[in-house]
Amino acid sequence: MADTTNRNDGRGGSESWQEQLRRGGLELAILLSLTREPRYGLEIIRHLEEFTDLVVTEGTIYPILARLSRDGLVAADWRDTGVHPRKYYQLTSRGRERLDEMVASWKSFAAKLDRLMSAAEENNHETL
Repeated sequence: MADTTNRNDGRGGSESWQEQLRRGGLELAILLSLTREPRYGLEIIRHLEEFTDLVVTEGTIYPILARLSRDGLVAADWRDTGVHPRKYYQLTSRGRERLDEMVASWKSFAAKLDRLMSAAEENNHETL
């Protein structure tokens, strides 16, 4: 099987980069979706779609939620909602601390990239 992880063949390379970026931000997005209130899995998916247009499947979100739960970042409890029981997830104090760290890291990294993009744009204008 050929290694295509570093292939940059136009569109495929861009899609790969975008997918890596999406995956890298997904844990942050999930934790952010739990800041105001506990939510069950499908509700988290809908929240992410509504506010970000991130399309996340159940097959993607539940393994992440299970890991976050194992790591003590979210707590999960079953609730009888009348229709059928649902597993609700909420941030723990450790999860809130991690979220604060992640947000600060994301903002710092984004600011660095913004500076690089501004410098690149300035260089492009100077060469015209």
